[in-house]
Amino acid sequence: MKKNLKWLALLLSMIMVLSCASTITSVLPEESNGTVIIPTYEALETAPTFDSIPVPDIEDSEEILTALYRAVNPGIVAIQVITEAGDALGSGFVIDLNGHIVTNYHVVEGEQSIEVDFPSGYKTYGEVIGTDLDSDIAIIDVDVPEEQLHPLALGDSNQLQVGQTVVAIGNPYGLTGTMTVGIVSALGRTLDSQRQTASGAYYTAADLIQTDASINPGNSGGPLLNLNGEVIGVNRAIQTSGSTTTGEAVNTGIGFAIASNIVKRVAPSLIAHGSYDYPYLGITSREELNLFSMEALGITHMGGAYVLSVSSGGPASRAGIRGGTEATSITGLLSGGDLIIAADGHPIEVFSDLLSYMVNYKLPGDSMTLTIIRDGQEISVDVILGSR
Repeated sequence: MKKNLKWLALLLSMIMVLSCASTITSVLPEESNGTVIIPTYEALETAPTFDSIPVPDIEDSEEILTALYRAVNPGIVAIQVITEAGDALGSGFVIDLNGHIVTNYHVVEGEQSIEVDFPSGYKTYGEVIGTDLDSDIAIIDVDVPEEQLHPLALGDSNQLQVGQTVVAIGNPYGLTGTMTVGIVSALGRTLDSQRQTASGAYYTAADLIQTDASINPGNSGGPLLNLNGEVIGVNRAIQTSGSTTTGEAVNTGIGFAIASNIVKRVAPSLIAHGSYDYPYLGITSREELNLFSMEALGITHMGGAYVLSVSSGGPASRAGIRGGTEATSITGLLSGGDLIIAADGHPIEVFSDLLSYMVNYKLPGDSMTLTIIRDGQEISVDVILGSR
């Protein structure tokens, strides 16, 4: 018990709780139709996996973190990118023994030249072979001696729990191999995708992990790890309240990482085809309705994704899903839309639950059964998902 209390005290002393913020920024300096068969992650050459990092039987529990760092740091790289706008920095990690490196799309966007630097001191040029604007993932291919490749294992992000200790390692401000510690602050967050619809709006990126582990410009594309040394997220963005005197984003203790189970689905397709195709439902919704909105809409059921509007000719429209049509006491909020409360039997409490379920378990062309409340009645509607 005494040992556990010392470990807990150590973790709490390492976790920085910072103030709330107002804007989302990628952690990179500013300058800086039909069904597709997607190979599974297991179809790739299997990456060596790390067993649980052994915890030395000593009173000093900080050895857990130093052992983890020694195990995983050889597989984490610094990325330097030259674009028309200038130089930019990012991070990445080795995913297999074929020289494939995971990073963020926004790290390599507009790249003219990419340098990949390994912890051993080995440097090489890299080539982007696949990008996904929705998840903000890119795959870089490098031709290096095999001894430089130390693949990191991808963990199961569905097993994460709020409060779990996580570790970020990357290249903030060019400080290679920087390690920070925090917790999982929340799960199932959403951000705007970098892919636009035909109308100019942005799709939604789903199933992001929120963490207070310190991440800063240059951490983009680096791994978020559990204490077993498994990658459970790819650091993508921070929420910031402003910038420093030199124009860099200020870390406020709210960071976002792409869940590893998204990487497991997307990375094989990027390697094999250069792209990944997401399922498309064709509705707009709010993340959550407050009581004022529920009263205006005449909704009594707590939870669910209210359908504000339906894209003309989209999968939801073809299935008969309804959006709002009648004015309410709240400007711009129309009543009469369906309230989605389950997808294939999985409860939907907020809109992000629906998005997370789709991106984790569905592909274009799949059927999905939505349980909805319409005019006070619960009914089921089958939808054939389209493609973004």
